[in-house]
Amino acid sequence: MPASTAPQVPPQSVQPPPAVSQSAALGATQAAPQGGTQGVQAAPPEEIQTETPDPTAPPARTRGADTRALTQVLFGQLKNLEPGTPEHGRVRAALIEANLPLVRYAAARFRSRNEPMEDVVQVGTIGLINAIDRFDPERGVQFPTFAMPTVVGEIKRYFRDNVRTVHVPRRLHELWVQVTGATEDLTTAHGRSPTTAEIAERLKISEDEVLACIEAGRSYHATSLEAAQEGDGLPGLLDRLGYEDPALAGVEHRDLVRHLLVQLPEREQRILLLRYYSNLTQSQISAELGVSQMHVSRLLARSFARLRSANRIEA
Repeated sequence: MPASTAPQVPPQSVQPPPAVSQSAALGATQAAPQGGTQGVQAAPPEEIQTETPDPTAPPARTRGADTRALTQVLFGQLKNLEPGTPEHGRVRAALIEANLPLVRYAAARFRSRNEPMEDVVQVGTIGLINAIDRFDPERGVQFPTFAMPTVVGEIKRYFRDNVRTVHVPRRLHELWVQVTGATEDLTTAHGRSPTTAEIAERLKISEDEVLACIEAGRSYHATSLEAAQEGDGLPGLLDRLGYEDPALAGVEHRDLVRHLLVQLPEREQRILLLRYYSNLTQSQISAELGVSQMHVSRLLARSFARLRSANRIEA
């Protein structure tokens, strides 16, 4: 194929990052189809350098520059390919693989959440794919600048929807992230855990806000009721929970209606007291008062009717 039909990649300026295999890079850096009908031809192997970068150059900076250059080339090819075609899929996959270091960098910011890092990276990769599908090279924005908010946003959404067990206000959540970062920095600087006052001074906030953030951070992790507590022989939370006391169930209601009883005749007051305070059955009340159970039932119904009528209480 003539050299003019395929974009030439400078031998020393574009190198696949460590995460991109040689075969993926070769399949990704292809010539655009001619007239939209011919297949995409793979670039010659010699056009892509796979040697180790010069050890005298800063490795991180070199890898970053190479990734940006490769990303630019791949996006240039992607825009000329029909979505859904094998060629489009290969170039898109190469873009994803080449930019995985960006996802790992974003995921590392959430290491303090104690979530498996593999899960966080997978979630961040979803954000990376969304960013690749929405990116427009013509807008003049570098892809990492465009993609990072999408990747981080996807990870934050994962923690918000799937990890947190108690809702935390947005402002408190954002402040909690700052408190966590300040805690890590101060721990590294002082060689010990920082005090609340030190964190507050670092962030220019009150100690109460720091404590509120720490308390909010606990909502990200649920504790099993059956899990053993710290220390040998201590029972779990489930073993220390109390039981519902049936005798307390009606206390509130009894106190609520106590002042209503004075509106009733003395006999009806006594029947209600025996029924709902002494917990006697209608048959027991009838034996206590020497009347039939049917009469007790009618007196109770009449008492309720009087109370509803006098106080407009719905049945």
